[in-house]
Amino acid sequence: MLYFSRLKVFSIISVIFIGIYFFLPNLSFFNNSKFFSEKRVNLGLDLQGGSYLLLEIDSNPLIEQRLQTKSLEVRRELRKNNIQYKNFSFSKNSLVFTFDEKQKETLDKILNERSVNSNIKTGGKEFEIIYENNIIKLIFTKENINLIKKNALDQSIEIVRNRIDELGTKEPNIVTRGLDRILVELPGLKDPSAIKKLLGKTAKLTLRFVANSSDENSLGVETLSSKSSGSQYSVEKRIIISGENLIDAQPGFDQLNNSSVVNFKLDNIGSRKFALASKENVGRYLAIVLDKDVVSSPVIREAIVTGSGQISGNFTTQEANELAILLRAGALPAPLNIIEERSVGPDLGKESIEKGILSLIIGFLLVMIYMIYNYRIFGVFSNVSLLTNLVLISGVLSIFGATLTLPGIAGIILTVGMAVDSNVLIYERVKEELKKEKNYLIAFDTAYKKVLTTILDSNVTTLIAAFVLYYMGSGPVKGFAITLGIGILSTFFTTYVLGRLLVAKYIKNNKETIIVI
Repeated sequence: MLYFSRLKVFSIISVIFIGIYFFLPNLSFFNNSKFFSEKRVNLGLDLQGGSYLLLEIDSNPLIEQRLQTKSLEVRRELRKNNIQYKNFSFSKNSLVFTFDEKQKETLDKILNERSVNSNIKTGGKEFEIIYENNIIKLIFTKENINLIKKNALDQSIEIVRNRIDELGTKEPNIVTRGLDRILVELPGLKDPSAIKKLLGKTAKLTLRFVANSSDENSLGVETLSSKSSGSQYSVEKRIIISGENLIDAQPGFDQLNNSSVVNFKLDNIGSRKFALASKENVGRYLAIVLDKDVVSSPVIREAIVTGSGQISGNFTTQEANELAILLRAGALPAPLNIIEERSVGPDLGKESIEKGILSLIIGFLLVMIYMIYNYRIFGVFSNVSLLTNLVLISGVLSIFGATLTLPGIAGIILTVGMAVDSNVLIYERVKEELKKEKNYLIAFDTAYKKVLTTILDSNVTTLIAAFVLYYMGSGPVKGFAITLGIGILSTFFTTYVLGRLLVAKYIKNNKETIIVI
C-alpha cells in the first residue's frame, strides 16, 4: 500500500498540475494571461447580482385552440355518419351541442372511437362524455389538460432558452417550476427590460391574404389592426405560411425607404407554398401578421420563387433586431406572463462572496491548526491534502464552466470537513497499529488497508445522497449537490492517494528516526 511506482507518482503529480492550471485563471492576477485556459468558475445570481424572473404560461388560449381543432374533428365525424346536431358551442374546457336522442347509441359509439377520442400517453381519454337529456358535453379530461400544459412547458422552455442565448446572456439558469412556470436567473444582468420585452411576445408569424370585399364572411375572415398605422384590415383566416417555415431571419436596412427591415428565408416546403400562392394571387395584398398585429401589407407584384422576403413596418434598428431574434428562436406555444421579478444588486452579491470566503478561511485555518497540533508533521501532510483538495474542486468546476452559488460554497465547506474526518480516521488507526507493530512501514501500511473500507463506505453513501439531491432537486440544491459530489471524489484522491504518497515518502526517508504521531 505504501509502494508507489514512478508511473503512479507521475500520474498523481499530473492530476494536481492539471487542477492548478484550471484553478489559476479564477484568480484576478491571472485573469488576462493568455497562457492559461479561458474557462472559469461562473458566479451565480446570489454572488454577482443579476435578475430573477418567474414566468407563468397562460395555457387558456392553447386549450381553446385545441378545443377548436377537436370541434372540427367531431363535426366532421358527425356529418360523415349523418348525425343530426345543432347549437354547437364552447364553454370552459368543453364542447356543447344538442342532438337527436334517437341517435344516442350511434353517437356514443362514434365519440368513443380512438380516431375521435384517442388515448392519452399518461392514461385516460382526451375527453369525457356527459349526457343531459338531448344535450351532450365533451369535457377535456384532467390528464389531457395536464398533457397540453406539459407539452407547452417543454416547448416554451426551449424557446425561452433560444431567445436568451440569442442575446448573448452569459450562464443563464433556466428551469421549470411545476406544470406551468419557468424560472429564469440571469447573473450579472442589471437591466432585464430587453429580456422581458423578448419573453413577453409570443412571436407567431403568419402570412395571409387581405380579403377582397366579395370574399368577406364570418367564417373565413377576421379583422386585425396595425399598431404602427392604426389601420384595420380584413384578413383571411387561411394561413399561407407560418413561422415554422422560417430557416433564418436577419435585421437589414432598406436603402429606398431609408428604414430598418427584417429579411427572412423560407425552407423548401415554405418556398413552394409561397411561390404557388404568390403566382396565383398577383395584384393582391399580403398581410404579414405577428401576434394578431398586421406589421405590413405589401402588394404581390410578381410570383416570388426565391424563398426569401422582407418585413417592413417603420421599425427602429433595435426593433428590427429584436424581431429577427424572435423569429429565429421560434414562436411560443402560449403567452408568458411575468408573475415575479427580483433584482440582486452587485453589492449584495459581493457581500455574500466576502462572507462565504471568510467562513471558508476561518474554518480552514481552525482545521489546519487542529491537525498540526494533534498530528504534528502528519498534520502538515493533511493540510497539504486539504489545500490541494480546494484547488482540484475549483479546477474541475472551471473545466465544466459550472456556476458557483452560496449553497455551492456550503458544499465545499462540507467537503473540507469530510476530508478532515478521513485524515483523522487514518491517523487514529495508525496510532492503534503502532501499539502492536514497531516497524513503521508495516504499521502505516496495515492502517491504510484497514481504514480503506470505512472511508469508502462514508464517501459512497454521501455520493449517493449527492446524486439524489442533483436529480430530485433544482436550482441551489443542484449547485450544492454538484460541489458536494466533486468534493467527495477529490477528497478521496487527495486524502487517500496524495496523503498516502506524502506519508510513504516521509517514512522511507526517516526509517531510523523515532516517528511520533
